[in-house]
Amino acid sequence: MKTIVLGMILMLCATTAQAGGQRLVLTGSSTVAPLALEIGKRFEQQHPGVRVDVQTGGSTRGVLDARSGVADIGMASRALKPKEHDLTSHLIGMDGISMIVHRDNPIAALDDKQIIALFTGEIHNWKALGGEDRAITVVNKAEGHSTLELFLHHFGLKNSQIKASVIIGDNQQGIKTVAGNPYAIGYVSIGTAEYEEAAGTPIKRLPMAGIAPTTENVRKGSFPLSRPLNLVTKGTPSPLAQQFIDFAQSPAVRDLVEAQFFVATQH
Repeated sequence: MKTIVLGMILMLCATTAQAGGQRLVLTGSSTVAPLALEIGKRFEQQHPGVRVDVQTGGSTRGVLDARSGVADIGMASRALKPKEHDLTSHLIGMDGISMIVHRDNPIAALDDKQIIALFTGEIHNWKALGGEDRAITVVNKAEGHSTLELFLHHFGLKNSQIKASVIIGDNQQGIKTVAGNPYAIGYVSIGTAEYEEAAGTPIKRLPMAGIAPTTENVRKGSFPLSRPLNLVTKGTPSPLAQQFIDFAQSPAVRDLVEAQFFVATQH
């Protein structure tokens, strides 16, 4: 009897270990996460017994977690930096960043100098730009998000120079904040903003250098603020992680990439 019970326990432990080995953890970019979640669901359907766990926290978290082994795969909505040469990026799409204001804001466009003046507090009233005599609510991204890094790099700013009224995390928080405040300005993923605007959310994307912030212009490579969407690994990925990466880069998920209003890439 003891032999049978011991055998059952060993079988249970082996099964548990096997099940544990069928779990993939992805952490990082809040821009990539919704897409990774949808890809994960489809991957799970094709691989019974596999669980794909997607967690947000910003591109920096994705890079650090991939490096430390906390995550099987990191998510980063930016290119890897020179100091991250120990990691490998796997491109799964492209995205752009758009300035957004409330739909009722009469401002139709802003140049780079005006955007810098807005975010550094040099201009603090919409009247100075031809808008209403109202204080400007500056919505900035929290540290650790690649959207913030790309924004700062493009405009040659440091985060300490930004005079933010509100600090937000992911794209949805930014959109909700601007949609709920007629005098706010922020910046979010073009794909997310394009989707929300089409769905009736009261926001408006602003052109940059005369170029409309659309996924089509990101695809053409003409929009100034664009970025890669990457999965990140350290060393040789596990067989399961490699399967997921190959799947995420395949035509089998092109519809999911485009459904998120990102630009699908060819591999």
